[in-house]
Amino acid sequence: MPDAVPTILALSIVVVFAVALWLMAAGRLSLAGLSFLSASILIYLRERWLRRDTAP
Repeated sequence: MPDAVPTILALSIVVVFAVALWLMAAGRLSLAGLSFLSASILIYLRERWLRRDTAP
């Protein structure tokens, strides 16, 4: 069974990307940029969490 935290982070990354794309289509580019930045931070946090689990 997958870990809950990385799974939740992955799902939230997909949602944030979808929101960012919707904001881009609506012409709200500054908010879309902030959404993409938030998704990048979530990706970083997920990778740190996964790396912490595999550290010796």
